[in-house]
Amino acid sequence: MMANGETRLFDRLEPQKPDALLSLIGLCRADPRSDKIDVGVGVYRDAAGGTPILRSVKAAERILLETQETKAYLGPEGDARFVELVRAIVFGDDLAKDERIVGVQTPGGCGALRLGAELVRATGANARIFVGQPTWPNHAPLIGCAGVPMVDYTYYDPQARTVRFDEMMSALEDASAGDIVLLHGCCHNPTGADLSLDQWDTLSRFIADRGLIPFIDLAYQGLGNGLEADAAGTRMTVERAEQALVAQSCDKNFGLYRERTGSLFVKAAGAGAAEIVYGNLLSLARTMWSMPPDHGAAVVRTILDDADLRADWHAELKEMLARIRGLRARLAAADPRLAYIDDQNGMFSILPLTKDQVAALRDEAGIYMAGSGRFNVAGLSDENVDRFAALVAAQLPEA
Repeated sequence: MMANGETRLFDRLEPQKPDALLSLIGLCRADPRSDKIDVGVGVYRDAAGGTPILRSVKAAERILLETQETKAYLGPEGDARFVELVRAIVFGDDLAKDERIVGVQTPGGCGALRLGAELVRATGANARIFVGQPTWPNHAPLIGCAGVPMVDYTYYDPQARTVRFDEMMSALEDASAGDIVLLHGCCHNPTGADLSLDQWDTLSRFIADRGLIPFIDLAYQGLGNGLEADAAGTRMTVERAEQALVAQSCDKNFGLYRERTGSLFVKAAGAGAAEIVYGNLLSLARTMWSMPPDHGAAVVRTILDDADLRADWHAELKEMLARIRGLRARLAAADPRLAYIDDQNGMFSILPLTKDQVAALRDEAGIYMAGSGRFNVAGLSDENVDRFAALVAAQLPEA
């Protein structure tokens, strides 16, 4: 308390607790057990349990070290060549040429999601964002901070371990033209349960017919069924919709987690409207981060602009994908009650465990995962995957 009786500025702040993931990270780091298993953090690990820097990334960094001539500022749009090259990976060669689509570099997929939400807020429209549940826990804070109202609906059936597509479509009947539908482009986080291509076809036609706006989070392209297959639903939906947003991340498929490398693409109704959207994106980005960090984007640009490095990145991405698919198959084969894991995609899946069972696995066996039962398949090593499967199976209810 100040002398005049007024409260000091920072004394007005309420105490804040770290979110569940950060708390889990702290607990795992403090655990001295050598056989602990961390499947809570969403990073890819190799057979030995490490998170390596890709060969192609190291090679690109060596090139940058020798050839980069300045660290001067870029603009709020970031690395324009990076955006151009990633644009073709996301949309394919044909759709990437659509002049109604504009894009900017962002600080990872998180920055793309927040910038997209701020763009929606800047329109002044009374748009709502429909969000399937469960979803990535940070979706609500990132988008909600922009003040855009969110409407939840059920996406996943935890008993059947499948997408509740009919319920999803029924919920979207309540959406009005101009409302937004948040979608996972592939490798659904946290469930691993993706829409089939037929479901994408039905959904994308519905979105176009109703004048809805898809907001697609494409954070794991290449780690589900390959670069092209993982983008198929996104491309179909963006092509059919009059307006769309796509938040893209290179953090996972290039292994650039700490470099925060992503982009936001927006499709407008026409080329003129797209120019206005682009100007607004630059203005909003300027107020939030001035310019995005350059190193990760420069690395990706260097890789994609070099035929040999691009080929090596493709090979490394296929190796990561094969490892994830192999781990899924291995878990599924360990116990019939885990068979559903092999039908899912990407890094994550949800185990049918209670919070008490998750806590017991942590306390008794040093297994760290989210309280929901979400675990990172790619967090397992060749050495601990069988132990993990056996310990989890011991907690599962009888079939």
